[in-house]
Amino acid sequence: MNFNQENKPNYFAIIPAEIRYNKNLKAIEKLMYGEITALANKEGYCFAKNKYFAELFDVANNTVSRWISNLEKQGYIKIVIIRNDRKQVIERRIYITNTYLQNCIYPYQQKDIYSINKNVEENNIKDMIDRLFEYVINNDEGISELVSEERQGEFFYILEKLEFNYTKEQIKIFTEENIEKIKKIIFCIMNLLKSDRNNIIQKVSRNKFIQIYDKCKKTELKFKGTNKEIVNFFDYYYTSIIREVEKDV
Repeated sequence: MNFNQENKPNYFAIIPAEIRYNKNLKAIEKLMYGEITALANKEGYCFAKNKYFAELFDVANNTVSRWISNLEKQGYIKIVIIRNDRKQVIERRIYITNTYLQNCIYPYQQKDIYSINKNVEENNIKDMIDRLFEYVINNDEGISELVSEERQGEFFYILEKLEFNYTKEQIKIFTEENIEKIKKIIFCIMNLLKSDRNNIIQKVSRNKFIQIYDKCKKTELKFKGTNKEIVNFFDYYYTSIIREVEKDV
């Protein structure tokens, strides 16, 4: 996607107050967030490559990569990599994680176009959640693509500390509902670790992870079928964990 007059996004950009006044973001990163919201209006997600942003802001591709990483680290966007059957990357999608903005910026996508993209994203996330959980309970190989090798020890230490290091035998007595809960909590912990949010992990107890999950589930049920419907439960849970801690800072 090259930057020129013909393919400039026609939708307006939104930069909410929590981003405008975030001291952990550079001014250009805030502007880039606005550009992502404008591009996301068309399909429900932004599919522009780093080259597009590099040409737009007249910087190098690796500079754009750092900006995107910081926006993801701050919890404002989520990156989903789409792969083919041979596990080759075919597309990168950038989603806005703020549910309120999703409903305000492109509400029609929530019911129409975005519902298709939502299924693709959820299938990718579900696959990663399942694979991570299988590794944890079976101690299989293959976690390197989800957690870097140097952080695997730290990951399992956190699971043990929070008592989420279940075995295959232990989960046999669990209900499917509780297994799904544990899966998503473990995946959330892994994502917090990958985003260098150790401060969040340290401040959230085992009970807190569970309480926030249950609260998010109640909210999901409450707004199901309305214009405030939660389009991605994991994103909602993940950002709820972060905001629960940050509101007390």
